Amino acid sequence: MDDPLAVEAQVCLTVSAAARSLVAFYRPLLEPLGLTHPQYLAMLALWQYERLSLKDLAALLHLEPATASPLVKRLEAMGLVRRERASGDERALEIVVTEDGRSMRASAVGIPAAMVAGLGLSTEQVEQIRSAAQLLISAATPTRG
Repeated sequence: MDDPLAVEAQVCLTVSAAARSLVAFYRPLLEPLGLTHPQYLAMLALWQYERLSLKDLAALLHLEPATASPLVKRLEAMGLVRRERASGDERALEIVVTEDGRSMRASAVGIPAAMVAGLGLSTEQVEQIRSAAQLLISAATPTRG
């Protein structure tokens, strides 16, 4: 493409459109669980780690803690997580999966396979996309220090 300002040449357009399309694809898979896509991502992290500080959860989800906090509050209101004092630090709170949150995991276990099958991509193609997106995130994230 000769014009560097052509809209079709912008990686930001392609990545933004891909993200919106992917989130929309997840919507019918998540509706039976009553979760939004950001809530699903938070639950994935909490199913994996069982308990996380807000800061650690936000980092895993590539969010600011101030953005993750309302997300956690909604999950808490749904009875899927609770806040507990961290061991060793009375001031620190951790987000912990409740029994209802743990039992929801069984209903979500098929979502990744349904996503891959529904997209019509191979697992290798999905991994290539994930790796390319991770490379873009790393390249676009300013180093701190």
